[in-house]
Amino acid sequence: MTFQMTKGMRAALMAGVAGLALGAASASAETLRWARVGDALTLDPHSQNEGPTHTLNHHIYETLVGRNVDGTLEARLATDWEIDPEDDTVWVFTIREGVTFHEGQELTPEDVAFSLDRARTTPSGMAALHAAVEEVTTDGNTVRVKLSGPAPLYVQNLTNTFIMSKAWAEEHGVEAAPNFAAGEEAHSIRNTNGTGPYMLVSRDPEVRTVLRVFEGHWDEAPEVTEIIYTPISEAATRVAALLSGEVDLVQDVPVQDIARLEQTDGVRVVRGPENRNIFFSYDMTSETLASANVDDNPFAKPEVREALALAIDRDAIQQVVMRGESQPSAAPLPPFVNGWTEEMHEYSQPDYERAGELIREAGYENGFSVDLHCPNDRYLNDEAICQALVGMLGRINVSVNLVSQTRSLHFPLIENWETDFYLLGWGVPTFDSQYVFDFLVHSREGAYGAFNGTRYSNAELDAKIESLATMTDLEARDGVIAEIWEQVMEDRIFLNVHNQMLAYAMRDGINLDVHPENQPRMWSVTFD
Repeated sequence: MTFQMTKGMRAALMAGVAGLALGAASASAETLRWARVGDALTLDPHSQNEGPTHTLNHHIYETLVGRNVDGTLEARLATDWEIDPEDDTVWVFTIREGVTFHEGQELTPEDVAFSLDRARTTPSGMAALHAAVEEVTTDGNTVRVKLSGPAPLYVQNLTNTFIMSKAWAEEHGVEAAPNFAAGEEAHSIRNTNGTGPYMLVSRDPEVRTVLRVFEGHWDEAPEVTEIIYTPISEAATRVAALLSGEVDLVQDVPVQDIARLEQTDGVRVVRGPENRNIFFSYDMTSETLASANVDDNPFAKPEVREALALAIDRDAIQQVVMRGESQPSAAPLPPFVNGWTEEMHEYSQPDYERAGELIREAGYENGFSVDLHCPNDRYLNDEAICQALVGMLGRINVSVNLVSQTRSLHFPLIENWETDFYLLGWGVPTFDSQYVFDFLVHSREGAYGAFNGTRYSNAELDAKIESLATMTDLEARDGVIAEIWEQVMEDRIFLNVHNQMLAYAMRDGINLDVHPENQPRMWSVTFD
């Protein structure tokens, strides 16, 4: 008989063994043992546009500009950036001098140009951010990005676009980003060569990743010189690891444990809103659904989408599932993102009687059944949110079969159009609605619509979305954003649940602020 250890069993075993080894002595002040619910999906810097993947890669690779905890931009590999005064369709970036990659290559403008071209070329998960880019060239110590028109906000798109060594990529045959959704393998998935403050020492995916400080980094040396990163999917095990001294910091604190940890000696909790919304979406356009027990597509009917909106009880999810740690909203974007309005935010209370009537009016006298795909290791209480919706939809005669699985299997379903109904969370690192439109609303074509799992397609709306990248009149641009949102909300593309809140828990003596992108920078940690 062959015994196969599951991810959860491995994490629990690690917790027990490490607890025995570390119970008597904590890590040194220079080592930070960091745990969160899930691992990076890949170490390739352009393959996946996904939060935990970016978070780990930010320690190894760097971007031209970064995002401070207050939401402002900061200089990283670019020391200066401006629109060319003689050509308002060109952004000019001055590249930091004296920067080296971990393997010793000197950073050049050519590396930056190569990386931007790699990131904007499908199957890169970052391509939609650079859809308006026509050409990237170098001029001395600068990189010039030519866009299809004036793009005053383009620099905001660069906070998660990492810079690679062109020579290293060519040496290892990774000139293009591997196709994650297709399961493509490449050297860059498990090997790295960045300019970031930390170097990869070892990696066992979903178990343990070790980073050590890069002595040749251009910036001030961080206090944390070694990072031991451990994904622990089980909430109770993650908290137990902190309380036992196995780990020093837990990034994803289960909402049910926040109050208890705040009252625990030797532990401090920091909290704040995340730039991320949690919502459900569905296939709106296929003639039939693979998982439904009817001969057509219920989600294609406005009456059904309205019924779903009337069946979801956001307040109950906030109070029972999230223990108050969420901001219920009908708007599928956080309130500090450009384009958000109070009108979009307003949500109705559930009306199960009317919702049931709408299901019958749509032609489903006996209701219908469908599969709901949900990650169980990505967002706070993600599976519990899905379970709550299953019960709510059951009250209107919509029978839902919940399929919960790890996010490494969940996200490809959306990217490959292999799910009829799903939960997704979406952050907005540009702090602008265009990011939502580019990835989730625009028809899936070229660089656009990578996570448009709804198959929604509106040619008029697509044209408006594309126009946003090169609109210089920001007041007029905000008007177009409002028009797009009006149509999106009318068509009910998203069944939004809430804006996610964050809590980090750490042992006393560690200082780390909550980052709005939920991308804590361990090089900014200080010790008392």
